[in-house]
Amino acid sequence: MTRKRVAILISGRGSNMAALIEAAKAPDYPAEIALVLSNIADAGGIARAKEDGIATEVVAHKPFGKDREAFDRAVQAVLERYKIDIVCLAGFMRVLTPWFVGQWAARMINIHPSLLPAFKGLNTHERAIAEGAAQHGATVHFVTAELDDGPIIAQESIAVLPGDTPESLAARVLAVEHRIYPLALKRVAEQRA
Repeated sequence: MTRKRVAILISGRGSNMAALIEAAKAPDYPAEIALVLSNIADAGGIARAKEDGIATEVVAHKPFGKDREAFDRAVQAVLERYKIDIVCLAGFMRVLTPWFVGQWAARMINIHPSLLPAFKGLNTHERAIAEGAAQHGATVHFVTAELDDGPIIAQESIAVLPGDTPESLAARVLAVEHRIYPLALKRVAEQRA
């Protein structure tokens, strides 16, 4: 079995990254985590990736100012150098340009903490509670040029409980994310998505 080479893009602690790393340790998993790339030099996930012996790179976005495509082209150069097959966004807090998304059509996936198409963007848990949603959850989808859009690969729901706070709901949704992201990556790597 030839395993697909995966890059995980992060901006923070990397809890979904860690779930993907753990899944990829299984000998029959169809993907290997070849690179963790962050736009933040001191992102917590960088240290975790290094502990697991995974190559890490930082492409800081601030030096590029408002030139988002120049930043994306710098990221693309790193991905090409590592011969990446699939990109996983795991808390990567940058809006990617249509140019970059086009480079990775049907090969870039994202985890989002809501049942898309509901609650695109930020503050999903607060919004779900404020709108009285009975169900909430997480979605893994292919990345397209539109934010939090694109074909859904995996989705799982949980009940919004009476008395839920954004924090309690977020914790339960995060457990769902850690379960479905490795399954979705497996489907993509096996070309079953």
